[in-house]
Amino acid sequence: MTDDARQLEQLRADTRAWLEDNIPANWRERMTDVQSDDFLQFQRQWMKSLVAAGLATSHWQAGWQGGGRSLAEQVVIVEELARADAPRLILYFISLYHAAMTLMEWGTPEQKHRHLPAILAGEIWCQGFSEPNAGSDLASLKTRAVRDGDHYVVDGQKVWSTLGQHADYCLLLVRTDASGPKQAGITFLLMDMRSPGVEVRPIRQITGDEEFAEIFLTNVRIPVTNRLGEEGEGWRIAQTTLNSERGLTILELSERLSRSRWRLLQAMGADGEGQVQDDQFRREAVDVFVKIDALSAMVKNMMARLVAGKDVGGTASMVKLFYAQVLREFTALGQRSELAALYQQPFTLGGGHETGNWSFDYMNSFMWTIAGGSNEIQRNIISERVLGMPREKYA
Repeated sequence: MTDDARQLEQLRADTRAWLEDNIPANWRERMTDVQSDDFLQFQRQWMKSLVAAGLATSHWQAGWQGGGRSLAEQVVIVEELARADAPRLILYFISLYHAAMTLMEWGTPEQKHRHLPAILAGEIWCQGFSEPNAGSDLASLKTRAVRDGDHYVVDGQKVWSTLGQHADYCLLLVRTDASGPKQAGITFLLMDMRSPGVEVRPIRQITGDEEFAEIFLTNVRIPVTNRLGEEGEGWRIAQTTLNSERGLTILELSERLSRSRWRLLQAMGADGEGQVQDDQFRREAVDVFVKIDALSAMVKNMMARLVAGKDVGGTASMVKLFYAQVLREFTALGQRSELAALYQQPFTLGGGHETGNWSFDYMNSFMWTIAGGSNEIQRNIISERVLGMPREKYA
C-alpha cells in the first residue's frame, strides 16, 4: 500500500470514528414533522460541530479550518458522511460551496474578510440566478441593475432560490447592459437580504414542503463594493459558482440511495432474510438495485477521473440524468408496494431523498428532473459533447 493510500485509509478511519461519536442521537426522529425554528437550530448546531471537526470545509483552501484537502480526501469524507447517514447541511449548502468558492476565486480581500469567517460562524446564503422566464436559459435574465453613484439600484424577480427565506445574503445575477450579447451584460452582486425592497415568498411544493422561495426586488440599493469582478463579468463568475461542488453532491446522494435499499425491502414486505415473496415486485426490485449499482459505478469512475485531473466532459450530465431516473423508479416502486402504507414515515428533514415516506419521496423525485439543469439540458449536453452531434438550432 502506498503512503497516499495509507493516509486515505487513516482519514477514513478517523472520520468514521468521529461520526460514530458525534452524530446527534435519534436525529431523524428529532427532525420528523419539525417546525422551522427547530430545523434552523438543529442545522446551526450540526454546522458548528462539522466546522470544528474540519468536515464541513475540506474543499476550502488551505489555511481555513479543515481546508486544503485533496479531492481524493474530500471523496473519502463525503462517502463516510453518507455511510453513517449523517444529517445533511442542506441549510448551508449554498454557503459552503457556491458562496465560499466564488468568494475565494473572485472576491476582494475585504469581501473575503467580511464573509468567509461569517459563513463558518453560520451566515446563510441563497442563490438569485433563475427567473420566471430565465431558468434553463439563464442568460435571458431580466433583473435590472442601474448604477447610481456608489450603489446599484436593482429591480426584478428571482425564483427557485433554495431556502431563500432563511438567507442572510444572496448571490445575485443582474443585467447591467442590454445592448450586446446576453451573456456580456450580466453582473454579479452580493446582496444583503435585509435590504429595503427585498421581499421573499416561500414556494409551497406539491409535497407540502417549502424548500424554495421567490425573491422580489424593488428599488433595492446594493453598494458597488458588493460587486464581484467587473461589470459584465457575471456570466464568467457564475460558472465558478455552478462548478463549485465538482461532483461531490451527486456522490453523496448516490451513496445514500445505495444504502437505502432496506427501506424499499421493508415496504415490500421482505422477511427476516430480506426476501420478497411477490415475484413481480422482486423482479422490479432487482432491476432497480442493479441500476443503483450501475449508478454507483458511474459516479466512482467520474470521481476517479476528477481525482486524476482528467476532463470528465459530458459524464457529469450522464450521471445526473441517470440519478434522476433511478431515484424516480426507486421511489415509485416503494409507493406502489402493498405494505408501503404500513411503513409510511413522516417526512424527515436533513437526510437524503429516500425518507421512507414514499408518497413524499416519489413526488420529490421529480425535482431532480429540473434541479441542477433539466433533463432536456443534460440530454443536449450529452448529444453535443459525448456523441458529437450538431448543436440544436433554435427558431
